[in-house]
Amino acid sequence: MTISKLGCFAIGCAVGVTTLAIVRTAGFKKCCAKVVGAGLALKDEAQAFVETVKEDAQDIVAEAKHNNEKAQA
Repeated sequence: MTISKLGCFAIGCAVGVTTLAIVRTAGFKKCCAKVVGAGLALKDEAQAFVETVKEDAQDIVAEAKHNNEKAQA
């Protein structure tokens, strides 16, 4: 059994109206705010981790240069 184009259109409209009703609820907005907040916290944690790795790499390079200069002297 196939659904006609008009039937598909009607189903699409019903889904669209239902989606709009859900999106406009306060609970959905609170949920979205929590998800965005968690994403921002994760971004901050990732930036802190990258900064730590960067500092460790700079320390390793500085130590290698020092050891190299010490070996050449």
